[in-house]
Amino acid sequence: MNGEQAQVVLVAAVAAVVVGVVGLLLAWLVRRLSIRWQLGLAAVVPVAAVLAGVLAASQRMFISDDDVEVVTLVAGAATVVALAVALALSRAVTRWSLSLREEVRRVGSGSPYVGGARGPSEFRALSEELATAHARLEEARGRAARLEDSRRELVSWVSHDLRTPLAGMRAMTEALEDGMTPDPERYHRQIRVEVDRMVRMVDDLFELSRIHAGVLRLAPEAVVLGDVVSDAIAAADPVARARGVRLGGAVSGGLELVADPSGLSRVVSNLVMNAVRHTPPGGTVHVEGTGLAAGVRAAAGDGAGGDCVELVVTDGCGGIGAVDLARVFDVAWQAEPSRTPDDVTGRGAGLGLAIVKGIVEAHRGSVHAEDVTEQGVDQGGRPTGCRFRVVLPVDGPGPPDAVVPAPVPHS
Repeated sequence: MNGEQAQVVLVAAVAAVVVGVVGLLLAWLVRRLSIRWQLGLAAVVPVAAVLAGVLAASQRMFISDDDVEVVTLVAGAATVVALAVALALSRAVTRWSLSLREEVRRVGSGSPYVGGARGPSEFRALSEELATAHARLEEARGRAARLEDSRRELVSWVSHDLRTPLAGMRAMTEALEDGMTPDPERYHRQIRVEVDRMVRMVDDLFELSRIHAGVLRLAPEAVVLGDVVSDAIAAADPVARARGVRLGGAVSGGLELVADPSGLSRVVSNLVMNAVRHTPPGGTVHVEGTGLAAGVRAAAGDGAGGDCVELVVTDGCGGIGAVDLARVFDVAWQAEPSRTPDDVTGRGAGLGLAIVKGIVEAHRGSVHAEDVTEQGVDQGGRPTGCRFRVVLPVDGPGPPDAVVPAPVPHS
């Protein structure tokens, strides 16, 4: 390239840059208007930049006026065509954006939403993301509704469970004050029983609130599962004997895991006592603990990997319906609608299994309930009932004194 050609290129470039800067300024001025203006400028400015460069270069090249006029006419025709194409494209983009805006309005409205397939790939991708967001919002809305229903049920049920013993204690204290009872010691014992029941209920509520608030602190250490199961069976044996229920179990020798001792003991004792409460006289409650390899756990869908232990508690309740089975871990749910206290077992407010689920999930484990009435009979020839299966990782929930995050509510 010689010097003269370089000068022509420089002049044309300067003219094109000036037109480009003017175009950018106009684009900034109309930035809040319809996208049609932006697309129109995008079509006109390049053609105008080319025309300005040609006209500026023609002054340096001494091109005749006729030739300049021809070039100008050609550039004008190109501008008209480019502007028409830009307007057509802008109408399509505007139509797609309006459709997308209507889709945005439907997100979270509760009405069915299906992502559209119109427009360029970016619009379709955005529409699909909106559909995903809509699904998540609907899921969150359903979860919030379930939580609100659960909260209302909890308040109602706990109020009932507190009102009944309080009314009884008030009647007994009034009888004691008036000297109307022939056996004051019996009333004193009954008041103590009711107070202990309410203390357990308050302790359960406090434990459950810590689980749901995500402030449950675990102190994991090596625990022998057989010792925990033995302690739970020993604690529940007097209640089982009083009800005429056979209680036993077996744990594989040397089975250890890293877990919070008090939390694991709470899980096992709650499951065993729940089984005893719902097993009729003459029935059997069996507790079994085994180890599972990582592959077995992954195949069962209980975790991604790692060795684990399995605790199975089987009762003789006679079975449970599918609707009730889906609610056994709900807060304050009880199988008996009357919620009548049991003097033998000291039935609480239906919080035990909810606490079990929270503690197990805090240990990165899983708990499931299933009806096994069709799988055989117990040692006494009675049909079995429900089986609660807990799977916990051997390596524990995490570092000592870890704060466990709040569990995600399930459907």
